[in-house]
Amino acid sequence: MIALSDLESRSIDPATVRQWYADDAEFALVDVREEADFSERSIFFAAPLPLSRLELRAPSLLPRRSVRVVVTDEAGEFSAIAANRLTALGYEDVHVLAGGIAAWEVAGLPVYSGVHVPSKAFAEVVEEHFHTPWIDVPELARLLESDEDFVVVDSRTPSEFARAAVPGAICVPGADLVRNIRDIAPNAETLVVVNCGGRTRSIIGAQSLISAGVPNKVVSLKDGLLSWRLHGLVPEQGNERGSPPLSATAAQWGASAARNIAAREGVRSITLAAVRALAAQDDTTVHLFDVRSAEEYAAGHLPGSVSAPGGQLVQETDSYVAVHGAHVVLVGDDDGTRAAMTAAWLSQMGLDNVFLLEGGLGDHPLETGPRPPLVLGLQAAARDPRRAVRPTALATLLDGEGATVVDVDLAQHHKAAHIPGAWLARRTELAAHLADLPARRPLVLTSKDGVLARLAAADLAEDTLWLEGGTDAWAAQDLPLATEIEHAIGGGGRDVWLSPTQRGDLHAAAREYLAWELDLARMVHNDTDVRFKLPTPTVDGN
Repeated sequence: MIALSDLESRSIDPATVRQWYADDAEFALVDVREEADFSERSIFFAAPLPLSRLELRAPSLLPRRSVRVVVTDEAGEFSAIAANRLTALGYEDVHVLAGGIAAWEVAGLPVYSGVHVPSKAFAEVVEEHFHTPWIDVPELARLLESDEDFVVVDSRTPSEFARAAVPGAICVPGADLVRNIRDIAPNAETLVVVNCGGRTRSIIGAQSLISAGVPNKVVSLKDGLLSWRLHGLVPEQGNERGSPPLSATAAQWGASAARNIAAREGVRSITLAAVRALAAQDDTTVHLFDVRSAEEYAAGHLPGSVSAPGGQLVQETDSYVAVHGAHVVLVGDDDGTRAAMTAAWLSQMGLDNVFLLEGGLGDHPLETGPRPPLVLGLQAAARDPRRAVRPTALATLLDGEGATVVDVDLAQHHKAAHIPGAWLARRTELAAHLADLPARRPLVLTSKDGVLARLAAADLAEDTLWLEGGTDAWAAQDLPLATEIEHAIGGGGRDVWLSPTQRGDLHAAAREYLAWELDLARMVHNDTDVRFKLPTPTVDGN
């Protein structure tokens, strides 16, 4: 652990953080609060790394243990704990922002609300910069009742699309738009309307097609599906419409357009051998992202690559890349369309070292299936086999003298399925709230797959047990499950940011959210730490 005196020597002020952010050496600022707290107040270039899930998220966000890391929170409540934990897990250069975000604000520096702020703000600046055209919901509703030639493409993920969509829309995730558009709208007279849940992916998707030079008129749907709901219109649910099979003509057109855009943004290519050589250096962080769909990734991917569908990588960049100055290498189809479009947007967002993997997947050996998760410190956590309890044994305990079960996973997982009677708690607050739990012992921790429960059990006394395989294993034994939240302690039930559709008053929440998005352009224009690098638009708006 970092001693108090050593921790004080590692504390740095806001001016130093900004200086490190501006220099050439790699640097990461991580905020260790839960996402719900992070969404209320955060620093623009900070990445969320909740202390409760640090061992699960750090390997992907901070893959190099020697990288320079600064930890922050609201006012220092969790920073020392997080710094100690990162150091214990092998990180060699960990610092703390003295006074946290409160000190940042006192220094006269801007503080933001919301999640994925860099990506959201970027889209607002893109619309303003390129004058990306749009239509509103009343105009789209009129088109739907007309015989006019138009198509609505939804640039979100298939799962989001299936939950709710504009009637008649087809699902084309953001990175696929340029690749598939000539099959979707082969007639140059067809109006193309790009939409998403709100604004970000509508704007980026529409501008992608415009910048690619598609002959069609392209517009975004102003305020997306949120506006559709605000106008009292009912979304379509459960549909799976996607683009038609990719033709050679569409693929060739998309690849050429995407390469031109990436070249215009200065995106370079790199060989796999060069990527491996960079990753072997002790001063270079390398992310190898596969920008295809998760299903394509599982069917075959390069060893060491991480699934990051291109549209989501642009939409939630801070969830994938925390190290400023890291080398980001993208791989996708052999024609490179999706990777090139994604790389161009990341470069314009201000990432300095974005590359395309030369030749795509090519003839390299591939792995199949999802990437096994890397969890730091798991082997050392609650390793006494007597602390692990199997689902059937826990069921016997609950039927007999009893036990107290605490779920330390996310509220959304708990609401979907949990052990009847289980309490919900934040891992970071559990130790302070043990007295609020029933006196029945043993205390058994669970989480969706049991991993987080095992880590949390190691935080507590040695008589704390953890459910082997977690709630998933309990369900696999056909044992009873409950939904929603029955019992919670501390901040249990409040962890992730809730979208407007997940809050009580949809209309009020949607209007608040849309106003927030629209105001981001103003905020970042006044923030000298923002690094967006948009090109000068040409006369045709590209």
